[in-house]
Parts: sequence; C-alpha cells; structure tokens
Amino acid sequence: MSIKGKVLAAAAMVTMVGGLGAAGTLSANAATPECGDSCIQIYSAKFGTSQQPNLVETVYRGVARVGQPTAMYPVSKSNPAGDIVGHRKGLVSDFYKDGLVSAEVNKHYGNLSAAEIEYAPHGKRTGLCVGLAHTAYQNEGLTLQKCDTPGKTVWIIDTKDSPSTASHGHFPLVNGSTTNFAHPYAMTFTHSAYRHGGHRTAVPMQIRVARLIGNPSHVPASQLWGTTK
Repeated sequence: MSIKGKVLAAAAMVTMVGGLGAAGTLSANAATPECGDSCIQIYSAKFGTSQQPNLVETVYRGVARVGQPTAMYPVSKSNPAGDIVGHRKGLVSDFYKDGLVSAEVNKHYGNLSAAEIEYAPHGKRTGLCVGLAHTAYQNEGLTLQKCDTPGKTVWIIDTKDSPSTASHGHFPLVNGSTTNFAHPYAMTFTHSAYRHGGHRTAVPMQIRVARLIGNPSHVPASQLWGTTK
C-alpha cells in the first residue's frame, strides 16, 4: 500500500472507532447521554453527511439478542437502540493472527484497517456486535452476533476499493467472511422497500450485504459509509 493509502486507512480507522474530530460533538448528541462520547454513529453516504447523518445504524426495536436485525433509523438522543461503540480495532492482519479472518481475507486486505462494532444501549456493553449469521452471501441481512465471531463480526474499512471517496471520509465496509474478492460482500443500504429473494423484507430499513459494484472508481453511495465521529 502507498504512503497515501496508509494515511487514508489510518484516518478512516480513527473515524470509525471514535477518534476525535470536528463532528465529535454531533456524534455525542446523536446518542443517549449515558453513551455519550463512547458512541459512534454510522451513516449511509446515500442519505446523509457527517454534519447531517439523517439515518444511522440502529438495532431493530432495541432488543439485545443474537439474530436481532440492524437497520437504518433517524438519529435520536433518547432511543438507546442507536447506541453502538467500537469493540475492537486494528489491521486485518491482526484479526488474522487472532483467528478472526481467513488467510485468504488476510492476503487481500491484511494492510487495511478493520473494526468490530458493539451494541451498548445507554453505554452498557452487551457483548453483541453487528455482523452476519452466515458466511456472507448476496442480500444477507445484518444482525447482532456474539462479538469476536470469526469473520462474521469483522468489518474491513475497504479504502482501496474506493480511494477517491475515502479521502472524503466515505468508504465501503466489507464483511470479514467474504469469499468474493473482486466484488466483496459489503454493507449496503438502498431503501426500505428493497426485496430479498423476491419478497419484501420483514424488517423495514434493514441493512444488508451485497457484492460491491463500481469499484474502484464508481462505487455507489448506497455502498459507502461514514461516521459522525
């Protein structure tokens, strides 16, 4: 990776897991007071900005259990369902050393940053992280899983697949269980009415993973993410 690429990846990592920045106050205000500065807010570049995220990743109905979907809902200072914190951060190679991603994932992304994201309503950690129930497949919905589940709860900050947007704080988030590397399975959000397997999803606004498209020059906003902190 070039020096510029490493700088971008490092900057993205700081943003993802709670580094201080110009929008840090906004992030704290968008979470419950109990979570405060520990919380981060993940928004879709298609529907918001760091200054006005509009919709942020939220645990559906606020239920802390394995398999509970995560979806996009308006920012809230009072709803603890939107309280998420950084569980773990590091290079993909670090996750590989600890058995949390495969050798193939490490081969393709080892020098990129990655993170796990934990649900922490009112600032209380649950041990449940945003992830997938199965090895990533097209249109699989995001759910809460036990943190440190190999591959499935690791999210790779894929700056190399969209370098031009990474320099502006928006980047794909690739699931660590991906088996497709030309078009890896990345966090995707389009609209509440999207269909899964020919049927309307049972959870409105649910986030899913889908093959990354348009990389490296034209990744759509629906597959680009940022944080308010």
